[in-house]
Amino acid sequence: MKLLKTYAAVFFAMIFWSFSFIWFKMANENYPPMTIIFLRLTFATIFLTSYLAIRKEFAPIRKEDRKLFLILSFFEPFLYFIGESHGLTYVTSTTGSVVISTIPAVVALAAWLFFGEKLKLINYAGILLSFIGIIVFVVDRNGSLTFNIKGLLLLGLAVCSAAGFNITLGKLVGSYSPVFIVNVQNIIGVILFLPVFLLSDLKEFSNTPHSLKSFIPIIELALFASCGAFIFFAYSVRQIGVSRVNPFTNIIPIFTAIFSFIIFGNVLNLQNIIGMIIVICGIFLTQINGRKKKIDEALIITGKTA
Repeated sequence: MKLLKTYAAVFFAMIFWSFSFIWFKMANENYPPMTIIFLRLTFATIFLTSYLAIRKEFAPIRKEDRKLFLILSFFEPFLYFIGESHGLTYVTSTTGSVVISTIPAVVALAAWLFFGEKLKLINYAGILLSFIGIIVFVVDRNGSLTFNIKGLLLLGLAVCSAAGFNITLGKLVGSYSPVFIVNVQNIIGVILFLPVFLLSDLKEFSNTPHSLKSFIPIIELALFASCGAFIFFAYSVRQIGVSRVNPFTNIIPIFTAIFSFIIFGNVLNLQNIIGMIIVICGIFLTQINGRKKKIDEALIITGKTA
């Protein structure tokens, strides 16, 4: 029964992260990206702070770690959400999920370039395979892009920001729980995005007619993607270990594609499907005998802010 409960938690975490790309597209029908980000982070901060308060899992932040948390939050959620949210306005939710799913491969590459972290040959093959899969996914037979280049570049910014975030993360994971780190990220993120929201979107937000229906996708992003998924995933990792849970993240693009087809009618051609499969296989290879468990656990949980 306990094992069933654990795998149910993994399943729901994957569902929530898969739907995050779809919920954003739905929210974007009524609100611009900066408004969605600011409200999502605000709601997520309220939910996660309440969760940590109930469980009494707050921890004092050491003085020497404050700068690291600021750098961490600048990479993600600040730069990450700017890239992801604006990128998703130009591409489909499925395309967004496929590009974002390359984060583990890019992080592995960054760890090798900046820290000389040795990987196995199969990990390098996985990194290369992931990028080949993206090329297959977005380029047609004539060598032309089938998706908006601006959207792909913005999503690329999100992926690189996540890599910078995870490189910084290694100095904090031994002292704080993943859920606590996510909550601190969100709090600082609200502070960073507040002036951006006030300068760019406040006037439009004030003049926009609001309804519960228009707010629901944002609340779903905050409650399920930014909070529930992290809690479910953290629980699963503690029960069966990161190495057994991590491969499940590879199915996020598949779930997103299925849900996008059902809700939006988005259709993938054979080339897109082949590209997606190549990306997922590549990501799986990058995770074989990868980084140390403590770092890997926090990387997975905090790196999925989509």
